[in-house]
Amino acid sequence: MYKKILILCIVVFLASGSNGQEIQARLSVITSKVSTQIDKKIFQTLQTGLTNFLNSRKWTNDVFQPSEKIQCSFLITIEQDMGGNVFKGKMTVQAARPAYNTTYDSPLMNFQDDNVVFKYQEFQPIEFNENRVQGNDPLVANLTAILAYYVNMILGFDYDSYSIRGGDIYFQKAWNIVNNAPDSREITGWKSFESLRNRYWLAENMNNNRFALIHDALYSYYRSGIDVFFENEDAGRSGIINCLNFLNSINTENPNSMIMQFLFQGKGNELVKIFSKANAEQKSRAKELLTRLDITNTSLYNKELK
Repeated sequence: MYKKILILCIVVFLASGSNGQEIQARLSVITSKVSTQIDKKIFQTLQTGLTNFLNSRKWTNDVFQPSEKIQCSFLITIEQDMGGNVFKGKMTVQAARPAYNTTYDSPLMNFQDDNVVFKYQEFQPIEFNENRVQGNDPLVANLTAILAYYVNMILGFDYDSYSIRGGDIYFQKAWNIVNNAPDSREITGWKSFESLRNRYWLAENMNNNRFALIHDALYSYYRSGIDVFFENEDAGRSGIINCLNFLNSINTENPNSMIMQFLFQGKGNELVKIFSKANAEQKSRAKELLTRLDITNTSLYNKELK
């Protein structure tokens, strides 16, 4: 009888282990800009709680092996103590995706969200319910809503990079969070009229059929580009040129869209390395497209892709 119970426990343990969570997140809370009478130990407790929230929650129905977990980081910089355990700041979100059969990680997301406000008392439960995003107190619910939003966006981009439209379900989940987001006069970042570049517009662009070619572009960049580059550089560059052609079509029809700026953040140096040793035709085409699409890095491309 004892052996049967032991075997059953082992089976349950292994089964639960096989459903390993999808992301491996590092989260840090920075408070150097805040002068507050509150014991800053509260922020260490918050950091631990949010890290556990990100890494222990099951975000998909798929099974991820430890080596397949998506590497990402969240840096929360608290800039203002607004009183009443309410804090205001910004969040930097980064994620990467490994290139097939290499140790190289290609940037997947690199974005700074300047609209982070939340309420936190030490040891309060850190929870998120996608069916009730508002929660009992919008300011309490806002931080986990923001984190859940970005986790779903990361999953969407990652899945899209392996199969065309593979990330649709996660982009839709992010859009649902936007549409049911916590609402109070202190909270910003969820509404279309507040800014042209915020959580609303990123999710809107990824769910809007006007931007459907984005999904083809992501697949071309990673699966047909990054994943083959280290075995066949010319083929990899061709895949990335195809991606840039897709993005150029989108940009022509939808100038100044948020998604275009978003996709190129953190990509400049990688693109320069990819095309710096390209043949003259590929290098010329890449430079033409990149200087048109990624205005922020125009001088970098003009200098390095001569």
